Formats: sequence, C-alpha cells, structure tokens
Amino acid sequence: MKKNYSIRNDHKCQLDTGKTVQTITDFERGEVVCGGCGALLMQQIDYSAYENSMHLQQNLMVQPKTNSTASLAMYDRGLSTVIGVDRDSSGTVLSNKTKSEFNRLRMWDQRSKSRKTANLAKAFSLLYAMKTKLGIPNNVVEDAAYIYRKIVSAKLTRGRTRASLIAAALYAACRENDTPRTLNDIAKAGNIEKKILSRDLRTVVKKLDLRLEQYNTAAFIAKIANNMNLREKTKRDALNILKRCEEERITAGKHPMAQAAASLYISCIINGEKISQSRFSKETDVSDVTIRNRATLIRNTLDIFN
Repeated sequence: MKKNYSIRNDHKCQLDTGKTVQTITDFERGEVVCGGCGALLMQQIDYSAYENSMHLQQNLMVQPKTNSTASLAMYDRGLSTVIGVDRDSSGTVLSNKTKSEFNRLRMWDQRSKSRKTANLAKAFSLLYAMKTKLGIPNNVVEDAAYIYRKIVSAKLTRGRTRASLIAAALYAACRENDTPRTLNDIAKAGNIEKKILSRDLRTVVKKLDLRLEQYNTAAFIAKIANNMNLREKTKRDALNILKRCEEERITAGKHPMAQAAASLYISCIINGEKISQSRFSKETDVSDVTIRNRATLIRNTLDIFN
C-alpha cells in the first residue's frame, strides 16, 4: 500500500524509556499514534490502492492500478477499455493514418457510453474526493459504491443531487463498518447542506431497507481526545466512565458524540485539564446544553463528585 503522508519526526515519547518506540496505524480512523504514550502523530491519512491520488474524472478511470481485482468503486468495475498512447507494443510511433483511426476509436468509445455510465463516473469521482478528505478506508468506499449502485437501480436519483446521494451512501457505509464519521463531517466533505443530506439519507435507508447499527461511542472518545490533544490518562478515564454508563444502561438512545463529549468533559475535570463545555461543543458540533445534560446525568448516576 502506498502512503501519501509523512509522520511527524519531532515527536518525543512521553514515557522516555530510551528504547525505539514503534508507531501504530489505525486504518479505520485513518490515524497514526505513538506506540508508547499514545500521542497522535498523523490523522486523516489516505492509504490508497492506486499509484496516484488524482480524482479528476478523466484521470481516475485510466490511472495505473497496483492490483488486478475488480472494484465496485469504478464506473465499469475496473474493466474499462483503455486506448493507449500513439505507439505500438514495441514502442514504435504509429503513422499519421493509424493515429487518426485510433483517435476516432477513442471518440466513439467515449460517445458510446450510456447515460448511466456517465452518472456513475461522475459520482465515483466525488466519492474518491470525499475519501481523501475524510481518510476513509478502501473497504468502506467499496460498500459506499455498492449502496450507490443500489440507489441508481432503485431509481432514487430523480429530484435529488448526485453529491447528496453519494454522501448518504458513504455515511451509510461508515455506519455499517463502524468507521466514526458524523453527518457534519460528511456534509462538509461533500460541500452540501446537512439538512439535505439527512433528508436523502432517510429516504435511502427506508427505500433500500438498510439496517444501520449505532456507532461505537468509544471510537468517538478516541477521535475527540486526539483532535483536542488530551492526555492519555484522560482518555482512559473517559473510556472507564463510558463503560460504567453502559453497565448502568444510561447510554441507550443517546447521541454517541454527545455521550463521548460528556464522558471526556468529566474526565478532564477529574484529571485537572481545564477544557470548557463550549470548546467540546465546537469540536463535536453538539450544543453545550446537550453536553451539560449528559454530564449531569452521568454524575448523578455514577455518583461522581458527590
């Protein structure tokens, strides 16, 4: 796999054991962390199965591939007809007459593509652009492409934008694979309104009869803590608080991002890290009132600070 981003070289492990510390790569969240102290070294990395990361439609479908497997994320499943450069198999330049013939073949090959094929090509170009912005793993992209193909087959594209539907398919794939990406993350990456995305997502889930499981809240705790550069002990205490909440069954029906933010907020108070509720609200796109209510419920149920 080809790595498109370099890892920080100025990091010094807080444990300071004098030994070489290995890094740990989390492909689901697209992060690289220190194997000793758990510090975040890189986030939203993209491990691509292709030799370059160009997402223009005319480049995406003809770029060289490092594997020969078919892909649902290609408009023709990776089995397209590609008419190469103006040279034969031995490298000899073709004559002008032969070049003209191949130019006409390229033109008619492009014109002969159906409207559905052109729609898939543009949609998957958007999908790969969002994949890079969010650091989505390849298996999630494949599932998103499969869901979008089902959307097209079910004729749900009429009256809805291509960007909104491909974003809804990507969010549904993230939910199915437990890859923590919120609606706000998907909406920002796709440059669409959250209201429109939510509306189209409800339609897709209903028409395709999708069964989307709730996100694992622990994944959001790690994501928020890494983005806010919180200490490792704060993160561990927040995970313990979350585990106790699940044992008390007070997490059912609660927003996972709000629950994670409230657990981290209480953990910050316990460990002496002065992080306000408004900062958690800004980081998680959850109102500070919701975070305050979740934190109050956790304190009263677990008898913290009493």
